[in-house]
Amino acid sequence: MRIDVWSDILCPFCHLGRRHLELALEQFEHADEVGVVWHSFQLDRNAAAVDDTPQVERIAAKYGTDRAQMEAQHEQMARDAAEVGLDFAWQRLVGGNSYDAHRLIHLARSLDREREVTERVLRAWYSEGAAIGDHETLVRLGTEAGLEEQAVRDLLTSDDFGIDVRTDEALAGQIGITSVPTFVLDQKYGVTGAQPVEVLLQAIRQVWDLQGTEPEVPAAGGGCGGGCCGGACGSGAAEETAEATAPAEAAGCGCGAGGCGGVCGPDEHAEHDAHADEVSPATR
Repeated sequence: MRIDVWSDILCPFCHLGRRHLELALEQFEHADEVGVVWHSFQLDRNAAAVDDTPQVERIAAKYGTDRAQMEAQHEQMARDAAEVGLDFAWQRLVGGNSYDAHRLIHLARSLDREREVTERVLRAWYSEGAAIGDHETLVRLGTEAGLEEQAVRDLLTSDDFGIDVRTDEALAGQIGITSVPTFVLDQKYGVTGAQPVEVLLQAIRQVWDLQGTEPEVPAAGGGCGGGCCGGACGSGAAEETAEATAPAEAAGCGCGAGGCGGVCGPDEHAEHDAHADEVSPATR
């Protein structure tokens, strides 16, 4: 079974969702037969490279929310993170643009260092207050994770792997993904938000059991040809994921359109609990 995940480095819930998925797969009986493919997503493609405005202040201003409420919600996220072994240092978060960091991860994938580089970049932003839109920061993080310094510098002075980032984003738009994290299981079923470990595990088991029980659905819509991605082609990942269908509305906490832009409010947490047992069949 294949699991495709769209996430943004600058999304606290994506970090939590990634960890929850890891823990769910540790408990899944067929984990050695599951492949996970990570896809780039940017919550704000037009953001400045680095934004030193405090996280809670930036989000409170954007959504007209009281800063004290934002701080309380971040504190809750920190407690949730600690429960699964993560250190969410929200007071140190530095905003910015994640485009180059996503390109760095695609470079690392091509060199078989994706996991090491991804984990280093995520930890740097989530826990260390690193500005992952800053080129020198990315050079440091990339080399610390095992990449050659010159390879990282060459990447950052070019637009190499930009097509990979944009392909992931185009594919997300094509299949209806507007918030992250979004997990597409077996290219048919969508689970959105930083769902608890037990919910992800239940979804994985449910979709595993459904394999081979439903007829294939013919590809719909125009595009660049049969079996292709309707215009979002450009990488093997895009072509293979083309059959995935659009996940339903988010049932859990996450970042993006229709959600919290970075922080869930109390109502969303309540809704998350209410829908914790749902796995959404996708719709074309």
